[in-house]
Amino acid sequence: GDVLDDYLRTDGIWILTRNKQSYRTNNEKECAEKCEAERNFNCRAFLFTRKKLQCLTLAENTKTTLTFSSIDTVLFEKKIYLLQCKRGIGKDYRGTEAKTWRGIPCQKWAEKTPHNPNFTPERYPSAGLEENYCRNPDEDVNGPWCYTTDPATRFDYCNIPDCEGQVMHTGEVECMLCNGEEYHGNISRTESGLECQRWDAQEPHMHGYTLQHFPGKDLKMNYCRNPDGELRPWCFTTSPTKRWEYCNIPHCTMHPPVSGLGSQCISGNGEDYRGRTAITESGNACQHWNMQFPHKHAWIPDRYPCKGLEENYCRNPDGEKRPWCYTINSSVRWEYCAIPHCDGTEQGSAGMNVPAQVPLPEECYRGKGLNYRGTTSITVSGRKCQAWNSKSPHNHGKILEKFPHADLRENYCRNPDGDNRPWCFTTDPSKIWEYCNLKRCDDHTQE
Repeated sequence: GDVLDDYLRTDGIWILTRNKQSYRTNNEKECAEKCEAERNFNCRAFLFTRKKLQCLTLAENTKTTLTFSSIDTVLFEKKIYLLQCKRGIGKDYRGTEAKTWRGIPCQKWAEKTPHNPNFTPERYPSAGLEENYCRNPDEDVNGPWCYTTDPATRFDYCNIPDCEGQVMHTGEVECMLCNGEEYHGNISRTESGLECQRWDAQEPHMHGYTLQHFPGKDLKMNYCRNPDGELRPWCFTTSPTKRWEYCNIPHCTMHPPVSGLGSQCISGNGEDYRGRTAITESGNACQHWNMQFPHKHAWIPDRYPCKGLEENYCRNPDGEKRPWCYTINSSVRWEYCAIPHCDGTEQGSAGMNVPAQVPLPEECYRGKGLNYRGTTSITVSGRKCQAWNSKSPHNHGKILEKFPHADLRENYCRNPDGDNRPWCFTTDPSKIWEYCNLKRCDDHTQE
């Protein structure tokens, strides 16, 4: 797997640490490799700044030091140092529990009083014997332990919960099919052991994922869910420094349903369309879903086994207005497809009963576009807009609750913050936001 799979990513956070090393790298992956190879200290995390392409390897993480907001920074923390639960006998446990199951504080591994230790950081440099944290350097079958500060008790075991034990079995199926869109189980902890925030709460993280906005997504209690087509179920966390995280829910042993040809027309927004149309409404041929040329994208068929991403057929994997595809035209990233509705009407411009010589009215904005309420959702470079209530691929604070009068619906271009003109966050992970492909209205044009 990718080296970044072992890290948790948080956008817009800087952490304070004196023990760090600076490197010049081209991307996050190269920075992660610097962290893996760090020999000056035990690298728990790294910071990467996009504009300066600066890489800082760090001896601290969010559990051990202070955090600050920093717009252009991305923090990556090694998952192993964030887990507050143990896997198996806890040989790789690197959490911060520092007392025994009876509540006695642990002795520091580097100290010799009140007990002279057999296991020291010098003798076992790879065992994580830091501070007075519970560890299992000798692979004790009873799990992590520590020398105690009680002279009468040389060592004792620590009460570290099993990661597996945090999966609650309540009679409902605690596994997921596809990407977990239909998961309705009761798991309420993230993959690093953090407790989930309730969906009906706005603290510590404000968000737009409420029953009102997502009535059919079963957003109850603080259970892990996948309301927005993510790779797998997730939740907002109760940690102020970690906005959201995936949940560790196993795949069910049964196979996902085979899509087959399905209907040749669409109902609703066409999410279940499995026809073989492979051309856009303007006549561009579709790019194959398993190709990354001419357009790079994240809709990889292996990642989304139930979205029907076969060949280069038009599909709607992300809940768009209707089926679409990336095109083989390098200057047109994606377009909708013209597929008939099952009730007999045609979708898209191809089905509009408009004479060819009469152009469709062009969308435009006035002033700074603060009152623009159109449905354009394409940026100036042809990128698709990210939905305002989505947190992927970019976390952001431009949500309906903070900007109630900005009409932040769907993924339509808007100007909630008084910028020069309407804009949106993009679905391209490498481009946070862009202005939209809109022209200013001619002042002489009648409203």
